Amino acid sequence: MTTPLVIADPKGRNQEELSPLLARVGIHPEKAFFNDSERQLQFACVDSDMQLIRVRSFDVATFVAFGAAQIGICGSDVLMEFDYGDIYAPLDLKIGKCRLCVAEPQDMPPQDNLERLSHLRVATKYPNVTRRYFAEQGIQAECIRLSGAMELAPKLGLAPRIVDLVSSGRTLKANGLQEAGTIAEVSSRLIVNRIAFKTRSAEINTLIERFREAVNAA
Repeated sequence: MTTPLVIADPKGRNQEELSPLLARVGIHPEKAFFNDSERQLQFACVDSDMQLIRVRSFDVATFVAFGAAQIGICGSDVLMEFDYGDIYAPLDLKIGKCRLCVAEPQDMPPQDNLERLSHLRVATKYPNVTRRYFAEQGIQAECIRLSGAMELAPKLGLAPRIVDLVSSGRTLKANGLQEAGTIAEVSSRLIVNRIAFKTRSAEINTLIERFREAVNAA
């Protein structure tokens, strides 16, 4: 007996864009899925044996890479950070758009300009991406890993710069920061476990095409 396909869905800010996309694909989760106060993490789908699991955005890639979920919806920032070889990312879903940026205080002294530095300290939850980005500029980045409240790091002397996702830029401005460089444009991707893609190719390819049609119809 074939086990149900499990789709890993990220918690957080993309739900408003993701829910209509799932509906266009023909994936209709049970009502509890749409309840923000619901503590349930695994959800059945109406008229389908597929299941949805709701996990932190950074964990979607891990669940898919290790086969706990066969399919996931994951930000390209997460794929850049972890670079799992067991993940295939066939489709840009064109939702969750933002950018991964370097930010610094608006009053950063001229002597601390990036062009003058060979070493710097950065607060981020993207240490791998951050080190690669600055290494390409000949700068050694010492990364302090934070999971949130990144904007406090320069103000409290933890690190003079941060690397984080930016959408409108209002949070940066409210905390006296400004963008100093864009590392990458970010959007949500459909990801698939490579082994599942081989062993369950018919049903997964069908689902990929349904997602593709839904994205193109938006």
